Amino acid sequence: MLSQERNEELCRTGAGTLMGNLFRRYWIPALQAWEVAEKDGPPVRVQLMGEKLVCFRDSMGRVGLVDEFCAHRGVSLWFGRNEECGLRCPYHGWKYDVTGQCVDLPSEPDESGLRQRIRLKSYPCVERGGVIWTYMGPPELQPAPPALEWVEVPAERRYVSKRLQECNYLQAMEGGIDSSHVSFLHSRALQKDPLFKGSKGNEYNLADRMPHFEVVEYEGGLLIGARRNAGDDRYYWRITPWIMPWYTIIPPRAGHPLGAHAWVPIDDENCWAWSINYHPKRPLSAAERQAMEDGHGIHVKYVPGTFIPEANKRNDYLMDRNGQKAGETYSGIEGIAMQDASLQESMGPIQDRTREHLCSTDKGIVMTRRLLLKAAEAVRDGGTPPALDVASQRVRSVSIELPKSEDFRQGARHGLFAPPNTDPVTV
Repeated sequence: MLSQERNEELCRTGAGTLMGNLFRRYWIPALQAWEVAEKDGPPVRVQLMGEKLVCFRDSMGRVGLVDEFCAHRGVSLWFGRNEECGLRCPYHGWKYDVTGQCVDLPSEPDESGLRQRIRLKSYPCVERGGVIWTYMGPPELQPAPPALEWVEVPAERRYVSKRLQECNYLQAMEGGIDSSHVSFLHSRALQKDPLFKGSKGNEYNLADRMPHFEVVEYEGGLLIGARRNAGDDRYYWRITPWIMPWYTIIPPRAGHPLGAHAWVPIDDENCWAWSINYHPKRPLSAAERQAMEDGHGIHVKYVPGTFIPEANKRNDYLMDRNGQKAGETYSGIEGIAMQDASLQESMGPIQDRTREHLCSTDKGIVMTRRLLLKAAEAVRDGGTPPALDVASQRVRSVSIELPKSEDFRQGARHGLFAPPNTDPVTV
């Protein structure tokens, strides 16, 4: 249980807030690269941590992320003309380059110096792993580009999607690090989803619904180990890394690709749920990629032309009460992603954590909150947040059987910190 004050500190991400200042020290996934693939193409609205921005690719292929509103009279630059290395406001022709600098002000003589003094807020961008990333923190503290493993594998080994989730980032992320709910909420999906079925681990998930959690810190965040019985002298371990500030990697099943998430605040009551499948060693098969495109595994089907899930709170997530009663799904909702999102959104836009009653399976959640607050307070006091360097981002999830006497940190280390171009350690 958290105090209301601590809950507010964890959930609020606007400029100047404790958590907002922390998150702005990292590279932030802002858009899929294909959303702004075209030079001089249409600008795209972007909202991150309450800041309204527009993104565009200029005539030279450079990507700009600038304040949405023209410095003249506040017109949205989403209506702008992207032409000749700049975004021009259609109201009076003021034009801005990718740095936010006004490069043309038709109504004023250049010698007046007004144009040179006009500059929109802007943030630097890099394109990596099929994603446009931005850095919104102090320019002099900009870290090296993101180095998560899924960002660096070849494109044919990776599939990336994102969807709108209509709740605060924290309750979405806490769902992503909770291995205990899989034995209930996803129990039927384990057996029939094409990206999950066929794993021996599924049997352990269903047979032992009381996992024991061991959670340890590592230099980039946490290693959250959930163990279940796997016979007389062995445990089945599912080890989920949580990487600062909002990344998770899902323990693999059989030979399926690894899964990963990023939970990125749009504002305090909505977030982008980024979902990634990747394989460190081989291309995704045509069947795997098709399953992802069809909304299986951790992905979803969309309302056409949007990133809104087809099953959403306005249609009660297409819940099938008859299917729930018959055991076709545990919750009556199809799809692993929306089984999670429906319940996380049901908590309200921002969960009231003063009313919760945590238990032993919530160790990962408790420690994640502590580390977030510790890192945010360190940044407030002039310190450096964790997981900015390459080494601390190079971690994988693992599913493994180990002797009951073996510590998972040692027994699974070869899989958690595996070299590139190697197969995942999986059951």
